[in-house]
Amino acid sequence: MSSDNTPWTKEQFEAELRGMESHYHIHHPYHTLMNEGKLTKAQLQGWVANRFYYQVCIPIKDANILANCPDRETRAKWIQRIMDHDGHPGDSGGIEAWIQLGIAVGLTREDITSLKFVLPGVRFAVDAYVNFARRAEWHEAASSSLTELFAPKIHQQRLDNWPEHYPWVDQEGYIYFRKRLTEARRDVEHGLAITLDWYKTREQQERMIQILKFKLDVLWTMADAMYMAYIHEMPPYFNIKA
Repeated sequence: MSSDNTPWTKEQFEAELRGMESHYHIHHPYHTLMNEGKLTKAQLQGWVANRFYYQVCIPIKDANILANCPDRETRAKWIQRIMDHDGHPGDSGGIEAWIQLGIAVGLTREDITSLKFVLPGVRFAVDAYVNFARRAEWHEAASSSLTELFAPKIHQQRLDNWPEHYPWVDQEGYIYFRKRLTEARRDVEHGLAITLDWYKTREQQERMIQILKFKLDVLWTMADAMYMAYIHEMPPYFNIKA
């Protein structure tokens, strides 16, 4: 076997996974503008309304992973992700927290939950991810969630910068970001353990890098659709006259 085909050690493999942070949507122009306080109220509302579609599909994605997973121990841990978003006694859950974020930026509950503002590009990207989780081998579907490696940084940025840049946002809206700081770190620990244990050969490890890139592409494509619609003011069919 040539040196190019030598499997990475777990440490090297993890480093390769973490190195994919350069493709995370924290670097997308939409998020850069958001972080710098340069979005208008309507542009921030557009992001919140569209991102909600991703939020409501996360537990569906995770239910698909559970449905394909024969390992009882994994299911017992993974099911917590569904409860984190859908809620359970004592915790209304991340989906409700995101609705509160929408209300905090000036949308109504109906605006958010009706999904009427969701752009086709966002819907297609999220649906592609859900379908991947439904059809993929469960280890691959589980490890695609490892964009969570990079999530705490983006949540912390919002907690640090939004109060200064967007003082009109009600503080109650920040509950989701605070919750995910701890939840995402816990999820990463479990998802990373599954990934580092499962992918043994260099070919398998490189396949996992491509899976992670696919998930990063989903998030980036969502931001592309919003950038076109809300920054360039070219929403779908903008050039079609009624």
